[in-house]
Amino acid sequence: MEYKDTLKMPKTDFPMRGNLPNREPLIHDKWNELNIYQKVSERTKGRPSFILHDGPPYANGDLHMGHALNKVLKDFIVRYKSMSGFYSPYVPGWDTHGLPIEQALTKKKVKRKEMTVAAFREKCAEYALGQLDSQREQFKRLGILADWDNPYVTLDKAYEAQQIKVFGEMANKGYIYKGKKPVYWSPSSESALAEAEIEYHDKRSASIYVAFSVTDGKGVLEGDEKFIIWTTTPWTIPANLGIALHAEMEYAVVGVAGTKYVIASELVENVAAELEWENHEVLKTVKGAELEYVVAKHPLYDRQSLVMVSDHVTAESGTGCVHTAPGHGEDDFLVGKRYNLDVLCPVDDKGNMTEEAPGFAGLFYDEANKPITEKLNEVGALLKLQFIKHSYPHDWRTKKPVIFRATAQWFASIKDFREEILQAIKDTKWVPQWGETRLYNMIKDREDWCISRQRAWGVPIPVFYGENGEAIISQETIAHVSELFREHGSNIWFEWDAKDLLPEGFTSEHSPGGTFTKETDIMDVWFDSGSSHQAVLEEREELSRPADLYLEGSDQYRGWFNSSLSTSVAVTGKAPYKGILSHGFVNDGDGKKMSKSLGNIIEPGKIVKQYGADIIRLWVASVDYQSDVRVSDEILKQVSEGYRKIRNTFRFLLGNLSDYNPTQNKVAVADLAEVDKYMLVKLNNLITSAKKSYDEYDFAEVTHAVHNFCTIELSSFYLDIAKDVLYIQPENAQRRRAIQTVMYETVTALTKLVAPILSHTADEVWPHIPHVDGESVFLTDMPDELNVDNTETIENKWDRFMDIRNDVLKALENARNEKVIGKSLTASLKLYPTEETKELLASLDQLHQLFIVSNATIAGKYEEAPETANKFEQISVLVEAAEGETCERCWIVSPTVGENSKHETLCESCADIVMNHYE
Repeated sequence: MEYKDTLKMPKTDFPMRGNLPNREPLIHDKWNELNIYQKVSERTKGRPSFILHDGPPYANGDLHMGHALNKVLKDFIVRYKSMSGFYSPYVPGWDTHGLPIEQALTKKKVKRKEMTVAAFREKCAEYALGQLDSQREQFKRLGILADWDNPYVTLDKAYEAQQIKVFGEMANKGYIYKGKKPVYWSPSSESALAEAEIEYHDKRSASIYVAFSVTDGKGVLEGDEKFIIWTTTPWTIPANLGIALHAEMEYAVVGVAGTKYVIASELVENVAAELEWENHEVLKTVKGAELEYVVAKHPLYDRQSLVMVSDHVTAESGTGCVHTAPGHGEDDFLVGKRYNLDVLCPVDDKGNMTEEAPGFAGLFYDEANKPITEKLNEVGALLKLQFIKHSYPHDWRTKKPVIFRATAQWFASIKDFREEILQAIKDTKWVPQWGETRLYNMIKDREDWCISRQRAWGVPIPVFYGENGEAIISQETIAHVSELFREHGSNIWFEWDAKDLLPEGFTSEHSPGGTFTKETDIMDVWFDSGSSHQAVLEEREELSRPADLYLEGSDQYRGWFNSSLSTSVAVTGKAPYKGILSHGFVNDGDGKKMSKSLGNIIEPGKIVKQYGADIIRLWVASVDYQSDVRVSDEILKQVSEGYRKIRNTFRFLLGNLSDYNPTQNKVAVADLAEVDKYMLVKLNNLITSAKKSYDEYDFAEVTHAVHNFCTIELSSFYLDIAKDVLYIQPENAQRRRAIQTVMYETVTALTKLVAPILSHTADEVWPHIPHVDGESVFLTDMPDELNVDNTETIENKWDRFMDIRNDVLKALENARNEKVIGKSLTASLKLYPTEETKELLASLDQLHQLFIVSNATIAGKYEEAPETANKFEQISVLVEAAEGETCERCWIVSPTVGENSKHETLCESCADIVMNHYE
C-alpha cells in the first residue's frame, strides 16, 4: 500500500500563479456574458440608493496613473455599496469640449480656416468620441463596474439642452451679465480662462521702480514730490491711470540728493537699500487718506495718474504705492471703478500692444517690456531695473504665460449668491476635513466667474442681440434653444440664422425691424461639466440629486467641485453633493511629478500588461490616497508580493475543501472545538473592521486587515495546525469536518470582503468554492458576522495562548539554530509555565498539534525550569530532540512507530486510521 494515497492532500483547479494579464480578460468575457452591471442593478433595485457621481475626465489621450487612481477608488465604493444593502448605479462621464481638442486637430493638419465653424466642430466631435472610445476600453480593462454602454458625454444633445437650462435659470435670477473687466487672458489660446485653467510656473520678469511726478499736491504735498511704484510687468505702464495707497498707512516724504519721494514709512529702509540711497531724510509723514485725489503725471504720456486709496494695498513688498492699470488687474479694476477711471486695455487678443499704447503698438506684450523700460530710463523715470524669478500664472493647456486683460465677457455673479454657497459648503461632509476650509476660502472672496470663451468647440452662449445691441435672454428664448439643442444638437447655433433659432413670431423692443444677431462666444468648459448635476443626476431616471458623493483629485476644489457647487446653488439653492472625497496626485517612486521630459511616466496600460489590473487595484487600496502617492516598479513588485500571499491563502483554503459539501458536512458552531470558534471570532473581527473601513473609505485599512488575517491568524497559525488533521484524519472525521467548516466560512467571507478591491481575483475564486450560490461574487452581499457564544472569553483566552505560542516558536527557532532539532516535528517540548499559564495550557487538548511538535508536556513549575530552558515572562521552554522514529504517513516522531507489525513504519494513530478506513 502507498501510504501517500491514504492522505487527503489539497486538491483544487485554482492555479497558484495569478497570470493576471492573461486571465483577467477571460473574467471580463464572463462579466460581458453575464451583463454583470445590469445584473447587479436588477438585484439591488428597490434598496436605498447611494449615488457616486462621476466627474468627467477629458476625452483626450491615453489614461495616466491619476485616472487609474481616481476610477479605481470610485469602483471600490460602488462595488462595496452594491454588496452592502444599496442600489448604487454608476454612470461614467466624459468632458468633450475645449481647446485641447482644437489643438489636437491642428496638429493633425486639419485646416480650420478653410472650413465653416460648424464643419470644424463636427471634426472636433468625431475626434472627441474616438478618444472617448479608447479611454472607455482602458477603464474597462481596469475592471471598473459601470454603465459603459450609456455614459454621459458633454457633447450629447440632451446634455447640452440641460446645460442651456442651467444658464437660463441663472440668467432668470439675474446672476448672468456681460461686462468689461480684467480676466485671465491667454494670448496663446486667444481666449479668456477661468481660475481652474491656471497653473503656476516660475518666470523671469523685469522688476522696476518708477517715479511719477506730482502735478497737484492738493495742499498736502508741495507739488515737487515723486511717488515711487514697483512692478514686475513693465508692459502695463502704458495702461496706468492711477496710484493706489492704503488710507490708514503712514507715508513719508523722503529727501534724497535734492529730490523728494513719497513711499510708505515702514518701507523707507527697504526701498533705500534697493535704490542704494547713500543719504536720505524723512522730511514729513502723512496718512494715506490725506493724499487721496493728489494728481501725478504719467511718466510716458501727457495724462494724469490719480492717487486713490484702497484696502488691497499692503506693506509686504514694493513701496506701498501701487501702480494701477484698471484694464490689467482685478484690484486695479475695482478701485478704478470707484474713482470712475476708464478701463484702458492697450493689448489685443493675440497679446500685441495696440495704438492705445503710443510708441509700442504692434509689439507682443512681453517683448514690449524692454523698449518701455528703456523709454522710462530715457525720460528719467526709471529708478532701478533688475530681473527676478517668481511664480507666474500660465495657461494649463498651452503652458504659456497668461495676462490680466479687460475684455467684454459674460460673467456669473458669484457674489450675488455667495452666502448660500458658503452655507452649502458647511452642510457638506468633507473627507479629508481640510477640503471644507479650502473651498470655503476660495469662495468667500470670489466676485464673478468669467464663463465666456472665444473659441469654436464648446456649447454656445444662448444670447441674441437686438438691433440696438442689447442682449436678449428670456425664459422663452432659453426654453426654445434648449429644445432645439435636444433635437438637433448645438451645431445648429453655427449653421442657422438667428431668426431660425428664435421662437416663431418672436418680437423684441430691442429690434423693431425684426433683425437679430447671436452671440459667438462659447461657455467655459467648467460650466459644461459643472452642469452635470442637472444634465445627468436630474436627467437620468436611475440617478438623483444631490449625489451622495463626488470623488476627484484635490485640483478639483478649484475645478469641478467649485463649478458644480456654483451652478447647483444658483439653480436649486443647495449643493449637488452630500459629501466630497478628494485624493492626491500620483508621483514617481522618488516623489517627483511624472513628466515626459524626466522620462518617469508610468502608464496604467503597461502595468496591466506586465502585472495585471488587480495589482493596480491593490496598489490603490494600499496607499494613503488622500495625500500625494508614489508608484514605481519597485513599489509594484512589493504590491505583487502582498497579492501572492492573499492568493496563496485562497488556494490553500480551496484545496482543502475539495471534498466538503456545506449542506452535508457542516458542523454546527456549538459543536466546534474552541480553537475553531476562536478563528470564527477572528473572522468576525475582520468582517466588522473591514466593513467599517469601507464605510469610512479607508481602503488601506481593509487591505492591511485582510493581509494580517491571511498571514498571522491563518497561515502562521490555524492553517498550519490544521494540516495535521486535514491531511491525516479520515475524510469524515468530526475534527476534520469542523476545520473544513471554519475554512469554508472563511474563504466565502474573505472572497466577498476583497471583492471590491481584487475584483478579478475574487470572481476567479468564487466558482471554485464548493456549492456557492450566484454566478458571480458581485451578485451576493457582504458577509455577516457568525453567531459565536462567549466570544469575549474565547478571544481573551486564545489571544493569551497566542502570546505563549509566540514564545514557544522563539524557543524552537533557537533550538534549530543550535542544531538541537531540524524541523519542528522533530522536537519534544518540556514546558514550565507560571501558575496562571499552567491553568491555560492544561485546559487545551493536543498541545503538540498546537505547537506543531511531536510531543509537548507540562514538566513542572516556572521556577523549576532547568538553566538550559528558554526563559520568557510567562513560560520557560526546554526543547529536546523527540524520541522514537518518524512516521512515514504523518511525519511525527513517536516511540509507537514499529509497534504495529503490519504497518511497521507508521505511528499508532496512523496505523489505526489505515486499518479502519483504507483496508
